[in-house]
Amino acid sequence: MFGTDVYHLVAAFVVYSMLGWLVESIYMSFCNRKLTNRGFAKGPFCPIYGVGAVCCYLIMSPFKGQYVVVYLMGAVLATIFEYLVGRGMLLLFGQLWWDYKEKPFNFQGIICLESTVAWGFYALGIVHILHGAVYRLIDTVDFSLGVWVVCILLLVAAVDYCIQLGKAFRVKERYQAFRQGQS
Repeated sequence: MFGTDVYHLVAAFVVYSMLGWLVESIYMSFCNRKLTNRGFAKGPFCPIYGVGAVCCYLIMSPFKGQYVVVYLMGAVLATIFEYLVGRGMLLLFGQLWWDYKEKPFNFQGIICLESTVAWGFYALGIVHILHGAVYRLIDTVDFSLGVWVVCILLLVAAVDYCIQLGKAFRVKERYQAFRQGQS
């Protein structure tokens, strides 16, 4: 599939999800001058980065070496992705977990020029440097062990996200109200 196998794609998704959480949490901790967990869940996992990085590589790898094309595609596609995720969050949760309203050239506080410029550089980094390093890291782990590690990490992340989604949608409170209504 796309010149690679499912194991490498899923493992890369896990690595990028954890790496994205780490980089953003460090950056925001620096900005906030206190430790900041930038993930939705409790654990070190931001799937938006995993999806974004893997899709970035799959879409843009045919253009490797065409730096301007990769930069522009990365900037535009990531900005569209960020906007769609932001609109989805507003629809599902009624809130956005980032706010660009104070940034110049923002649109609805969801996207801004500063981030768009950064996304282009991230795309260059993913396609030309990072993805190869991520695959080399994945290949340092025996395949059988790697499958187990990836499955366990995905299971832990899924449980963490289910718990946090339950809290966000107040599932326990709704269930208790439903039960009381039946009495």
